[in-house]
Amino acid sequence: MREVLGRLSTGIGQSALKHTLAAGHQCTALCRDPSKLEKVFPPESNANLRIIRGNAHDVAAVAQCLQSDNRVVDVVVTTIGAKPIPLKMTVDDPDVCKKGAATLLEALAQLRRSGITGAPHIIACSTAGFSRFGRNIPLAMIPIYALFVKVPGEDKVVMEDQIAKSGEDFTIIRPSHLSDGESSKPIRVGIEDPTNGPVSEVVGYSISREDAGRWLANNLVLQMDAKYLNKNVLITY
Repeated sequence: MREVLGRLSTGIGQSALKHTLAAGHQCTALCRDPSKLEKVFPPESNANLRIIRGNAHDVAAVAQCLQSDNRVVDVVVTTIGAKPIPLKMTVDDPDVCKKGAATLLEALAQLRRSGITGAPHIIACSTAGFSRFGRNIPLAMIPIYALFVKVPGEDKVVMEDQIAKSGEDFTIIRPSHLSDGESSKPIRVGIEDPTNGPVSEVVGYSISREDAGRWLANNLVLQMDAKYLNKNVLITY
């Protein structure tokens, strides 16, 4: 049984949580409003789920979630993001991901200074469209990403760099444009080394939040494929 911490309440994170709980693993979820998550995962039928009220930018709250007895949890999944403001082509917090990554890493450092041991696998949700090694979205999507995803995309690039340079084990997951619903469509995967560039390449238009979360749980949490360790991973239909 693995100990999993997730900073999540909707979308990809919620889907990953659902599949991880269904496999019988212990999970801790950090969210600002626990009641929203409890409506989806009632406490009486989810004994392996611990929900902690808190903000992903609060070092103390994150440290509380990271600790399990005298060690750090096995896996950390972070899918935090900002709310879009379409008319202004920006988001309500342009630094949400970089602040979240800095908070997570500081919380880990504080726990280790206090004698808590452990090295979690950090799984962070970013986005396609901002690779330094070339285009990984269709040509038709470039104007959309340039107009509406530029601000949050730049924030996620900084987050990726913070985690990749931290010395922690990590996987950055980069879904293509997110849609709703669950499907049986095959998911294609591209792998990029943060230093040396693409290992395998795919380009696609979209993937649903539910399917992306299921893929995350199955391939990075429930069983970890070594080829994704310390890599950026693009997933798309």
